[in-house]
Amino acid sequence: MSAAGEGLDWVALSGRRAKGKRPDFFDDPALDRLYSTVFALAAEVSALRERQDTIERLLEAKGTLSRDDIENYVPDRAAGAERGLATQAYIARIMRGFQQEVEAMEAHDPPIMDIVEKLSRE
Repeated sequence: MSAAGEGLDWVALSGRRAKGKRPDFFDDPALDRLYSTVFALAAEVSALRERQDTIERLLEAKGTLSRDDIENYVPDRAAGAERGLATQAYIARIMRGFQQEVEAMEAHDPPIMDIVEKLSRE
């Protein structure tokens, strides 16, 4: 850990409450909390994926590694581009359910119950 981070309680700092009211996106506050948790986990998995990529690249290049190697690794342009594409694909997979919902709202298809009612009247 660097000298700048010594003495800080990162766990306590990460649990601090933000100033102001938390934004509401859904009618049910439990859904807001659930999505907040899911996206926090997704961010952690993304960070782990990058760290794993670092370890694999270092092992391939050097055959060995140290914690210092991992912490100081900077991907070259090609590795950065590869990581960027992998991250975009990962986010697209996570967000697919939301994307499908938006696509359904934009489709302007009548709800199925409207069709059922219309057919039952005919």
